[in-house]
Amino acid sequence: MSHILVNVAWPYANGPRHVGHVAGFGVPSDVYARYERMKGNDVLMVSGTDEHGTPILVEAEKEGLSAQQLADRYNRVIAKDLCDLGLSYDLFTRTTTVNHEHVVQQMFRQCLKNGYIYKGTQKVAISPSTGRTLPDRYIEGTCPICGYDGARGDQCDNCGNELDPDELLNPVSKINGETPRFQETEHFFLDLPALADANLAWLHSREGWRTNVINFSLGLFREVKPRAITRDIDWGIPVPVDGWIDNPNKRLYVWFDAVIGYLSASIEWARRQGDSEAWRAWWNDPETPAYYFMGKDNITFHSQIWPSELLAYNGQGSKGGEPGELGTLNLPEQVVASEFMTMEGKKFSSSRGIVIYVKDLLARYPVDAVRYYISVAGPESSDSDFTWSEFVRHNNEELAASWGNLVNRVANLISRDFGVIPELDEDSMTTEDRALLEETSAAFDVVGGLIERHHQKNALSEAMRIVGTINKYISAEEPWKIKDDERRLGTVLHVAAQAVSDANHLLAPFLPHAAQKVWEALGGTGTFSPLPRIEEVEDLDKPGFRYPIITGTYTLGQTLHPWVSEPLTAGTSVPKPSPIFKKIPVEAVDEELERFDTMLSKRREEERERLAAAKKTTAQAESAAEHASAPQSSQPEQSKTADEV
Repeated sequence: MSHILVNVAWPYANGPRHVGHVAGFGVPSDVYARYERMKGNDVLMVSGTDEHGTPILVEAEKEGLSAQQLADRYNRVIAKDLCDLGLSYDLFTRTTTVNHEHVVQQMFRQCLKNGYIYKGTQKVAISPSTGRTLPDRYIEGTCPICGYDGARGDQCDNCGNELDPDELLNPVSKINGETPRFQETEHFFLDLPALADANLAWLHSREGWRTNVINFSLGLFREVKPRAITRDIDWGIPVPVDGWIDNPNKRLYVWFDAVIGYLSASIEWARRQGDSEAWRAWWNDPETPAYYFMGKDNITFHSQIWPSELLAYNGQGSKGGEPGELGTLNLPEQVVASEFMTMEGKKFSSSRGIVIYVKDLLARYPVDAVRYYISVAGPESSDSDFTWSEFVRHNNEELAASWGNLVNRVANLISRDFGVIPELDEDSMTTEDRALLEETSAAFDVVGGLIERHHQKNALSEAMRIVGTINKYISAEEPWKIKDDERRLGTVLHVAAQAVSDANHLLAPFLPHAAQKVWEALGGTGTFSPLPRIEEVEDLDKPGFRYPIITGTYTLGQTLHPWVSEPLTAGTSVPKPSPIFKKIPVEAVDEELERFDTMLSKRREEERERLAAAKKTTAQAESAAEHASAPQSSQPEQSKTADEV
């Protein structure tokens, strides 16, 4: 048995998640974790909601809430969505725990001690009309690297490079459209150049990465410069340095603290298990691989920033150093990044109404239909498009008509003719019988190998090819026509049931909810395909602070290693089956497209109203500034939240 660490990108807690999000980080990570557990490996799968940073402040102000209230709200919404989707986290937590704060500060202090964090100055954007600091993410302009018009002040989504707002060409505030002015303030920096050689050496040692991911990652090192890891903001983790720790307007920036969440969540999980050192088996053992799942817009933070933080903590950059009390921490084995998913040909955008929220999708359609479509049509290695017509087609033709109908037909024949799994008469077995069982048994290596190499779409296609082979066997043998040879009928149905059981094992990582139903349809009892649960817990270090976590017990199958063909037991009672999957009415396509168009029109009108109001506010502010009797201060208004807008 091996230890396997599955780290899943942290969804940002400023709104509910849409299907494009979970197509990148959610379903692929769960498929992989479930497969490794079925092999008998000891998997630790962690994540949580990312709750610091300026977007939280902006959204909180918009909704009339404090930042903590907003984070509390969407932490619950997101946790429920991901649990309902069946994502088997050992711990899904959050970044506003005291445990996370302590681990982040511990990492910061050791990186500082090793010389990879230093103090310097950086230009920050100031709103001319208010004198307040503007969030990087809410400044847009032309990317100086690729020329993309619409790059943000922290990153260009087109080329993926990190940016500073003062680097943008023609920068403007997304809040009110004004041009910001820039002012020098003091910050701490992560010395990426001092870590670049070690980071590159690690990247060059990687094998099996998706081509686009490794190429993009290597490209990040064409030009490397230090990055500020603090911001003028009052929402975040205090900077653990004298003179800074009590400063209400200086905090560690969200991108520095969020990636440390993988480690802090593992430590929280261990503490909740009653063994505070248990996490070390996944982080200090160099033989334990760690796989990170995300969308491609997160590659920078997982192949450059997080490895650099780990190298800095370990003392493995050009300045040397030594690890702290956490010990030498493992770098990622692989960054498994997916491309983007669009919706009906348009880029997902909650603000523009181009969105399908997970909660809405699961309220109208079966969860495994959603997981199946994400798996078969998701953006694994190239951008893909979510279309309602394809979603309905895949469900109806493949899940309902091919797989679901196969299970129902075999279980119904066995229930009607025998009532139990019939005996397998070796003497009556044909070449076709043996060939089918050999093929389904051999499929475990094929499908498993594809999942291990993160080719999940091909793995699912191979599993469904096996389903098609079983359907052909049933059609060729026509067991419903075997009237006078009970031994032969029993053998055909036993072979069919065994093949269906094998296919169910192959599909279980993709379709965990249906897998349990198929298991029971063939007479299985107990939990075959475990699901996550939400528990309400109290912060380990802050009494009274309560929040939901996703957790679960994920021992799968009746044997130790169920990623093999498990022989069925003759005589096991088989009840009359119920349908596993149902077809979605084709009318649903038009209904969903109409709903989409209505939402799009509504959001366009809201956006026009917002822009008109912003222009009016800006004009009033500029007019007031012109007629003010005293000149406006060039310093940010320190009595306000630094990023308040």
